[in-house]
Amino acid sequence: MTTIALLASLLPLSYAAWYLILCVVSPWGRCRRCHGRRYHRTAIGTRRDCRRCDGTGRRARIGRRLAEYIRAEYRAGNR
Repeated sequence: MTTIALLASLLPLSYAAWYLILCVVSPWGRCRRCHGRRYHRTAIGTRRDCRRCDGTGRRARIGRRLAEYIRAEYRAGNR
């Protein structure tokens, strides 16, 4: 029974470690609004550059932004 509990507790930790490695190796992910197409369709059917990614189709991953925020707060506190 303890092996199941140990496995259940290690699963979220291993997922978090994998996501951290992914954010370090590849900090850019596809934009969730335009799905990496660099544009989105408006209500009348025309194409417009995506405002979230500025038409690049790539955005920083949430984990990367969180790590940069923590790093900036840490450096600001040490001054």
